[in-house]
Amino acid sequence: MEILFLGTSSMVPTKERNQSGILVSHGSETILVDCGEGMQRQLKIAGVKLIKITKILISHWHGDHVLGLPGLIQTMSASEYGRIYGPAGTKEYMKKMFETFIFDKKIDIEIYEVKNSRFFESEELVVEAHILEHNIETLGFNIIEKDKRRINLAFIRKLGIPDGPLLGKLQEGKSITWKGKKASADEATILTKGKKLTIINDTSPCSGADLLAKDADLLVCEATYSSKLENKSEEHGHMTSKQAAELANRANAKKLVLTHFSARYKDTNELEEDAKDYFYNTSCARDFMKILV
Repeated sequence: MEILFLGTSSMVPTKERNQSGILVSHGSETILVDCGEGMQRQLKIAGVKLIKITKILISHWHGDHVLGLPGLIQTMSASEYGRIYGPAGTKEYMKKMFETFIFDKKIDIEIYEVKNSRFFESEELVVEAHILEHNIETLGFNIIEKDKRRINLAFIRKLGIPDGPLLGKLQEGKSITWKGKKASADEATILTKGKKLTIINDTSPCSGADLLAKDADLLVCEATYSSKLENKSEEHGHMTSKQAAELANRANAKKLVLTHFSARYKDTNELEEDAKDYFYNTSCARDFMKILV
Protein backbone atom coordinates (compact mmCIF):
# COMPACT_ATOMS: atom_id res chain seq x y z
CA MET A 1 0.00 0.00 0.00
CA GLU A 2 1.09 3.55 -0.68
CA ILE A 3 -0.16 6.27 1.64
CA LEU A 4 -0.10 9.89 0.45
CA PHE A 5 -0.88 12.65 2.93
CA LEU A 6 -2.87 15.41 1.24
CA GLY A 7 -3.79 17.41 4.34
CA THR A 8 -2.33 17.29 7.85
CA SER A 9 -3.88 20.32 9.55
CA SER A 10 -7.00 20.28 11.72
CA MET A 11 -9.79 22.87 11.73
CA VAL A 12 -7.77 25.71 10.17
CA PRO A 13 -5.40 25.21 7.21
CA THR A 14 -2.00 26.86 7.25
CA LYS A 15 0.38 27.87 4.47
CA GLU A 16 2.12 24.50 4.81
CA ARG A 17 -0.76 22.23 5.82
CA ASN A 18 -4.10 21.64 4.13
CA GLN A 19 -7.20 20.30 5.86
CA SER A 20 -7.62 16.54 6.30
CA GLY A 21 -7.10 14.08 3.46
CA ILE A 22 -5.24 10.78 3.01
CA LEU A 23 -4.98 8.83 -0.24
CA VAL A 24 -4.39 5.07 -0.04
CA SER A 25 -3.40 3.22 -3.23
CA HIS A 26 -3.27 -0.54 -3.64
CA GLY A 27 -3.62 -2.36 -6.95
CA SER A 28 -6.82 -1.23 -8.66
CA GLU A 29 -8.09 0.61 -5.56
CA THR A 30 -7.39 4.27 -4.82
CA ILE A 31 -9.19 5.30 -1.64
CA LEU A 32 -9.53 8.88 -0.42
CA VAL A 33 -10.04 9.10 3.34
CA ASP A 34 -11.69 12.44 4.15
CA CYS A 35 -11.90 15.42 1.85
CA GLY A 36 -11.01 18.70 3.45
CA GLU A 37 -11.13 22.11 1.77
CA GLY A 38 -8.78 22.45 -1.21
CA MET A 39 -8.52 18.71 -1.84
CA GLN A 40 -8.79 18.97 -5.63
CA ARG A 41 -5.79 21.26 -5.74
CA GLN A 42 -3.80 19.01 -3.42
CA LEU A 43 -4.51 16.04 -5.68
CA LYS A 44 -3.45 17.98 -8.77
CA ILE A 45 -0.23 19.18 -7.13
CA ALA A 46 0.51 15.56 -6.19
CA GLY A 47 -0.09 14.49 -9.80
CA VAL A 48 -3.06 12.24 -8.95
CA LYS A 49 -5.72 11.90 -11.64
CA LEU A 50 -9.13 12.30 -10.06
CA ILE A 51 -10.59 9.48 -12.14
CA LYS A 52 -8.26 7.07 -10.31
CA ILE A 53 -10.21 7.50 -7.06
CA THR A 54 -12.43 4.46 -6.56
CA LYS A 55 -13.86 5.21 -3.11
CA ILE A 56 -14.24 8.08 -0.67
CA LEU A 57 -14.39 7.30 3.04
CA ILE A 58 -15.74 10.01 5.33
CA SER A 59 -14.77 9.74 9.00
CA HIS A 60 -17.31 12.38 10.11
CA TRP A 61 -19.05 15.50 8.91
CA HIS A 62 -17.08 18.29 10.54
CA GLY A 63 -16.15 20.87 7.92
CA ASP A 64 -12.40 20.30 7.97
CA HIS A 65 -13.03 16.72 6.80
CA VAL A 66 -15.67 17.34 4.10
CA LEU A 67 -15.53 20.92 2.78
CA GLY A 68 -13.73 19.73 -0.34
CA LEU A 69 -16.47 17.26 -1.30
CA PRO A 70 -18.72 19.53 -3.41
CA GLY A 71 -15.89 20.66 -5.68
CA LEU A 72 -14.41 17.19 -5.96
CA ILE A 73 -17.77 15.67 -6.88
CA GLN A 74 -18.41 18.43 -9.43
CA THR A 75 -15.12 17.66 -11.20
CA MET A 76 -15.44 13.91 -10.93
CA SER A 77 -18.96 13.87 -12.30
CA ALA A 78 -17.43 13.66 -15.78
CA SER A 79 -16.18 10.17 -14.90
CA GLU A 80 -19.56 9.19 -13.41
CA TYR A 81 -17.88 8.35 -10.13
CA GLY A 82 -20.16 7.52 -7.25
CA ARG A 83 -19.23 5.54 -4.14
CA ILE A 84 -19.04 7.20 -0.74
CA TYR A 85 -18.91 5.52 2.68
CA GLY A 86 -19.55 7.41 5.90
CA PRO A 87 -21.16 7.33 9.33
CA ALA A 88 -24.86 7.47 10.13
CA GLY A 89 -26.38 10.64 8.66
CA THR A 90 -24.22 10.61 5.51
CA LYS A 91 -27.19 10.08 3.17
CA GLU A 92 -29.01 13.10 4.61
CA TYR A 93 -25.91 15.30 4.47
CA MET A 94 -25.31 14.33 0.85
CA LYS A 95 -28.95 15.05 0.00
CA LYS A 96 -28.65 18.53 1.50
CA MET A 97 -25.42 19.13 -0.37
CA PHE A 98 -27.13 18.38 -3.70
CA GLU A 99 -30.00 20.68 -2.72
CA THR A 100 -27.57 23.48 -1.89
CA PHE A 101 -25.19 23.37 -4.89
CA ILE A 102 -26.08 23.37 -8.57
CA PHE A 103 -23.88 20.80 -10.30
CA ASP A 104 -23.21 20.96 -14.04
CA LYS A 105 -23.98 17.29 -14.31
CA LYS A 106 -26.02 15.21 -11.93
CA ILE A 107 -23.83 12.38 -10.69
CA ASP A 108 -25.34 9.09 -9.60
CA ILE A 109 -23.72 8.43 -6.24
CA GLU A 110 -23.94 5.24 -4.23
CA ILE A 111 -23.92 6.20 -0.55
CA TYR A 112 -23.29 3.69 2.22
CA GLU A 113 -23.70 4.36 5.93
CA VAL A 114 -21.51 2.08 8.03
CA LYS A 115 -20.97 1.35 11.72
CA ASN A 116 -18.81 -1.34 13.32
CA SER A 117 -18.43 -3.55 10.28
CA ARG A 118 -16.36 -4.94 7.45
CA PHE A 119 -18.02 -2.98 4.66
CA PHE A 120 -15.87 -3.71 1.61
CA GLU A 121 -13.97 -6.77 0.43
CA SER A 122 -12.17 -7.55 -2.83
CA GLU A 123 -9.71 -10.25 -3.85
CA GLU A 124 -6.89 -8.15 -2.40
CA LEU A 125 -8.28 -5.85 0.30
CA VAL A 126 -10.64 -5.66 3.25
CA VAL A 127 -11.92 -2.31 4.60
CA GLU A 128 -13.59 -2.06 7.99
CA ALA A 129 -14.80 0.63 10.37
CA HIS A 130 -15.34 1.16 14.07
CA ILE A 131 -17.19 3.98 15.80
CA LEU A 132 -14.97 6.37 17.75
CA GLU A 133 -15.72 8.91 20.49
CA HIS A 134 -15.93 12.43 19.13
CA ASN A 135 -18.66 15.03 19.56
CA ILE A 136 -20.52 13.76 16.49
CA GLU A 137 -20.82 10.28 14.92
CA THR A 138 -17.27 9.44 13.80
CA LEU A 139 -15.56 6.44 12.21
CA GLY A 140 -12.03 5.13 12.16
CA PHE A 141 -10.91 2.78 9.39
CA ASN A 142 -8.74 -0.27 8.78
CA ILE A 143 -7.50 -1.03 5.28
CA ILE A 144 -6.06 -4.53 5.31
CA GLU A 145 -4.25 -6.50 2.64
CA LYS A 146 -5.31 -10.11 2.38
CA ASP A 147 -2.63 -12.72 2.93
CA LYS A 148 -1.00 -13.87 -0.32
CA ARG A 149 0.50 -17.16 -1.38
CA ARG A 150 3.68 -17.02 -3.45
CA ILE A 151 4.83 -20.06 -5.37
CA ASN A 152 7.71 -21.98 -3.77
CA LEU A 153 9.78 -22.24 -6.93
CA ALA A 154 12.23 -24.81 -5.57
CA PHE A 155 9.37 -27.18 -4.68
CA ILE A 156 7.57 -26.63 -7.98
CA ARG A 157 10.72 -27.25 -10.06
CA LYS A 158 11.51 -30.39 -8.09
CA LEU A 159 8.10 -31.86 -8.99
CA GLY A 160 8.21 -30.42 -12.51
CA ILE A 161 4.82 -28.72 -12.24
CA PRO A 162 4.38 -26.44 -15.29
CA ASP A 163 3.07 -22.89 -15.36
CA GLY A 164 -0.69 -22.73 -15.73
CA PRO A 165 -3.96 -23.49 -13.90
CA LEU A 166 -2.37 -25.88 -11.39
CA LEU A 167 -0.21 -23.11 -9.97
CA GLY A 168 -3.28 -20.91 -9.79
CA LYS A 169 -5.06 -23.52 -7.66
CA LEU A 170 -2.10 -23.73 -5.32
CA GLN A 171 -2.13 -19.94 -4.90
CA GLU A 172 -5.81 -20.23 -3.99
CA GLY A 173 -4.80 -22.55 -1.16
CA LYS A 174 -5.98 -25.75 -2.86
CA SER A 175 -4.07 -29.04 -3.09
CA ILE A 176 -3.36 -30.56 -6.51
CA THR A 177 -2.20 -33.87 -7.95
CA TRP A 178 0.60 -33.93 -10.56
CA LYS A 179 1.76 -37.20 -12.13
CA GLY A 180 0.26 -39.19 -9.31
CA LYS A 181 1.85 -37.08 -6.57
CA LYS A 182 -0.19 -34.87 -4.30
CA ALA A 183 1.09 -31.35 -3.64
CA SER A 184 -0.49 -29.31 -0.86
CA ALA A 185 -0.68 -25.53 -0.90
CA ASP A 186 1.30 -25.41 2.35
CA GLU A 187 4.19 -27.25 0.68
CA ALA A 188 4.06 -25.55 -2.70
CA THR A 189 3.52 -21.95 -1.61
CA ILE A 190 4.86 -19.46 0.89
CA LEU A 191 2.21 -17.49 2.78
CA THR A 192 2.93 -13.75 3.01
CA LYS A 193 0.87 -11.96 5.63
CA GLY A 194 -0.95 -8.85 4.41
CA LYS A 195 -0.23 -5.44 5.91
CA LYS A 196 -2.70 -3.53 8.08
CA LEU A 197 -3.20 0.24 7.90
CA THR A 198 -5.25 1.94 10.61
CA ILE A 199 -6.50 5.53 10.18
CA ILE A 200 -7.91 7.32 13.22
CA ASN A 201 -8.76 10.93 12.49
CA ASP A 202 -10.81 12.62 15.24
CA THR A 203 -11.45 10.94 18.59
CA SER A 204 -10.85 10.89 22.30
CA PRO A 205 -9.11 7.79 23.61
CA CYS A 206 -11.69 4.99 23.39
CA SER A 207 -12.21 1.25 22.98
CA GLY A 208 -13.01 1.68 19.27
CA ALA A 209 -9.57 3.16 18.66
CA ASP A 210 -7.93 0.27 20.52
CA LEU A 211 -9.87 -2.30 18.49
CA LEU A 212 -8.92 -0.66 15.21
CA ALA A 213 -5.24 -0.20 15.98
CA LYS A 214 -4.49 -3.69 17.32
CA ASP A 215 -1.36 -5.08 15.61
CA ALA A 216 -1.38 -2.38 12.92
CA ASP A 217 1.66 -2.27 10.66
CA LEU A 218 1.05 1.46 10.34
CA LEU A 219 -1.16 3.51 12.65
CA VAL A 220 -2.04 6.97 11.34
CA CYS A 221 -3.54 8.87 14.24
CA GLU A 222 -4.64 12.38 15.00
CA ALA A 223 -2.57 14.41 17.47
CA THR A 224 -4.25 17.79 17.50
CA TYR A 225 -2.41 18.99 20.62
CA SER A 226 0.62 18.09 22.71
CA SER A 227 0.16 16.69 26.21
CA LYS A 228 0.55 20.22 27.62
CA LEU A 229 -2.96 20.93 26.31
CA GLU A 230 -4.66 17.71 27.40
CA ASN A 231 -7.60 19.61 28.96
CA LYS A 232 -8.22 21.46 25.69
CA SER A 233 -7.91 18.21 23.76
CA GLU A 234 -10.47 16.52 26.02
CA GLU A 235 -12.84 19.49 25.71
CA HIS A 236 -12.90 19.20 21.91
CA GLY A 237 -12.90 15.40 21.67
CA HIS A 238 -9.35 14.98 20.36
CA MET A 239 -6.16 13.10 21.20
CA THR A 240 -2.85 14.52 22.30
CA SER A 241 0.38 13.27 20.77
CA LYS A 242 1.09 11.44 24.04
CA GLN A 243 -2.30 9.68 23.93
CA ALA A 244 -1.73 8.64 20.32
CA ALA A 245 1.64 7.16 21.30
CA GLU A 246 0.09 5.34 24.26
CA LEU A 247 -2.52 3.91 21.87
CA ALA A 248 0.22 2.68 19.51
CA ASN A 249 2.01 1.08 22.45
CA ARG A 250 -1.11 -0.67 23.79
CA ALA A 251 -2.06 -1.85 20.31
CA ASN A 252 1.36 -3.34 19.52
CA ALA A 253 1.53 -1.21 16.37
CA LYS A 254 4.76 -1.28 14.39
CA LYS A 255 4.86 2.38 13.36
CA LEU A 256 2.94 5.54 14.30
CA VAL A 257 2.48 8.57 12.08
CA LEU A 258 0.80 11.60 13.64
CA THR A 259 -1.46 14.00 11.73
CA HIS A 260 -4.34 16.52 12.17
CA PHE A 261 -2.24 19.18 13.91
CA SER A 262 -3.63 22.37 15.41
CA ALA A 263 -2.63 25.49 13.47
CA ARG A 264 -1.04 26.82 16.67
CA TYR A 265 2.01 24.62 15.96
CA LYS A 266 4.34 26.28 13.46
CA ASP A 267 6.30 23.03 13.30
CA THR A 268 5.59 19.58 14.69
CA ASN A 269 8.79 18.96 16.68
CA GLU A 270 7.06 19.38 20.04
CA LEU A 271 4.36 16.87 19.10
CA GLU A 272 6.84 14.31 17.78
CA GLU A 273 9.11 14.52 20.83
CA ASP A 274 6.09 14.33 23.13
CA ALA A 275 4.98 11.09 21.45
CA LYS A 276 8.45 9.50 21.29
CA ASP A 277 8.62 9.42 25.07
CA TYR A 278 5.91 6.74 24.91
CA PHE A 279 6.36 5.15 21.45
CA TYR A 280 9.70 5.72 19.81
CA ASN A 281 8.88 4.68 16.22
CA THR A 282 6.85 7.85 15.69
CA SER A 283 6.99 10.52 13.02
CA CYS A 284 4.81 13.47 12.03
CA ALA A 285 3.14 13.61 8.65
CA ARG A 286 3.52 16.56 6.33
CA ASP A 287 1.51 17.43 3.24
CA PHE A 288 2.54 15.34 0.19
CA MET A 289 4.57 12.90 2.29
CA LYS A 290 4.40 9.31 0.97
CA ILE A 291 4.78 6.09 2.94
CA LEU A 292 4.87 2.51 1.68
CA VAL A 293 3.44 -0.15 3.97
